[in-house]
Amino acid sequence: MSRNLPLLASAEVVKHNTQNDCWVTLYNRKVYNVSGFIDQHPGGGDIILPYAGKDVTAIMADTISHEHSESAYEMLDDEMLVGYLATDEEERELLNNKNNTPVEVRLEDSSSVDLYEFHDSLPPAEKLAIQTDYEEDIKKHKFLDLNKPLIPQMLCSTFSKEFYLDQVHRPRHYGKGSAPLFGNFLEPLSLTPWWVVPAVWLPPNFYIFYVGFVNQDKLVALSFWVMGLFVWTLVEYCMHRFLFHLDGYLPEHPVALTLHFLLHGVHHYLPMDGYRLVLPPTLFVLLAYPFYKLVFAIFPFYMACSGFAGGTLGYILYDVIHYVIHHTKLPQFLQDIKTYHLEHHYKNYEMGFGVTSRFWDVIFETEITSTFQKRN
Repeated sequence: MSRNLPLLASAEVVKHNTQNDCWVTLYNRKVYNVSGFIDQHPGGGDIILPYAGKDVTAIMADTISHEHSESAYEMLDDEMLVGYLATDEEERELLNNKNNTPVEVRLEDSSSVDLYEFHDSLPPAEKLAIQTDYEEDIKKHKFLDLNKPLIPQMLCSTFSKEFYLDQVHRPRHYGKGSAPLFGNFLEPLSLTPWWVVPAVWLPPNFYIFYVGFVNQDKLVALSFWVMGLFVWTLVEYCMHRFLFHLDGYLPEHPVALTLHFLLHGVHHYLPMDGYRLVLPPTLFVLLAYPFYKLVFAIFPFYMACSGFAGGTLGYILYDVIHYVIHHTKLPQFLQDIKTYHLEHHYKNYEMGFGVTSRFWDVIFETEITSTFQKRN
């Protein structure tokens, strides 16, 4: 299907930025005239006006601000679509289009991007907020139905391990909050807001640091604290690579695949789910306990306190940074960290295991570069 609508320069779209003359773009491609809809918007016109003349992809996908159904997107296409935002190359062509002849643009080519496939380069950030078509996804790929709880489907599945690993690492976007895992009273236990991590763990972390700091030489305490931070970076890398991505060593059994899905697979399957980006406190306790026993067995008590405080602070920073990478627009000097981790999701999940840095990826030759591309 195609629409014979004009290409519009970005400078033209920006002019329509008032309540009576309000245009917005979606996916930085479709242009809509929403002037007549502002007063009818269920969430209030005040939500739309700050985006007059701008792109609304991210805010429409933000369920915290105001959840949008599929019908909302359909209404935009059916009733308010007035044109297509020209790319840089098309804008140059428009300069030579003296008669302003409308240019036919294919709807499916103008805004869609197949996030299911791996990419040689990272898709634009706004494309990551495009909701997966649930019905089309299950019909085409025959993996998991996002309309239904995921864990029962995993437990009852007959997927081969090879099929599961291929599918679970091809990202989808639920687009309506968090996809249901259990569909029952266990559901809240699977959801962890990012702020829970610093709220729960910073107070005991500061206390352990204090105990170590005041009961031994300050230089010794700080040295062990820094050492703990550094050791954490190696632990982060090893856990991500050898535990979370224990892919090739999984038993070919639905229970094993389900445990993999719960531990890390769901994050690769739905990487933009904001409530499944950090470790629930109970899981952190289980994973941290062996390290706690090891550190306090090797070092004298107060040295162990300083080292363990440094290591756990590293974990806290890691989880917060992981959330920020997925859900916050970072300053330019931090953008490289965000891009690198998203490439692990959308480009090559078998490389790039460092989240807070790529230091150990360089050391162990697992850095994502143009040389290493994920196979399709």
